[in-house]
Amino acid sequence: MSLSAVHGTLSSLKACQADIGTGMDIVTDVAMDLAETHSEAGNRGVADLEAMILECAKLDREINFFVDVVQQVTTEATTQQPEAMFSLAAKVKEQFQARTAQLSDAELQNHQKVVAFKDSIKNSANQANTEPEEDMEELDEDIAVTQSQVNFICPLTQVEMVKPVKNKTCNHNYEEEAIRGLIKNKRIQKKKCRCPVVGCGNSDVKESDLVPDQLLRRQIQSQKRQSNRT
Repeated sequence: MSLSAVHGTLSSLKACQADIGTGMDIVTDVAMDLAETHSEAGNRGVADLEAMILECAKLDREINFFVDVVQQVTTEATTQQPEAMFSLAAKVKEQFQARTAQLSDAELQNHQKVVAFKDSIKNSANQANTEPEEDMEELDEDIAVTQSQVNFICPLTQVEMVKPVKNKTCNHNYEEEAIRGLIKNKRIQKKKCRCPVVGCGNSDVKESDLVPDQLLRRQIQSQKRQSNRT
């Protein structure tokens, strides 16, 4: 297999990661629905889904490891003799196994989508506790939150967010692609990224501070559905 074919395969793997991320979002949505029921069956279902999302997090990490190892090994091979190409597969396998062996449960628990899953379940359960029983039927598949209660507009794009992330440090929300782009640009300029929310004192926003805000995403979707019905 040529190196160009290898890089093409890596691109396909990265595309699979996007699908895994979407699947994890769906798992989180289902778990939030179950958490809101406050039933024993719902709690068991949430536990099963938590195990599922941890498996997804493990697969996501392993893909990252594999891509990193292949890129490193193939880069080294280009500076060596042609016969070195024959040992690439063995080197990739050896280094990949070494990396995966070091993957700890703590690292999986810190995966951003696992963190978002746990936060979302906690918030859903708390919200369900505060809702009057007679209003639960009206909430059904969505959460009754209006734009007067939550700001759905990204401070960077000035449009309604589609994939909101929350900053763990200052609790502000942004559109994921927009804030990651800003952080990247500031890094290139060798500058710190200040939180774009007016008046926020957080002057050093890092990618590690960002977690998907599944509850806010559901609230935005709920608002859209309500607007469409009216």
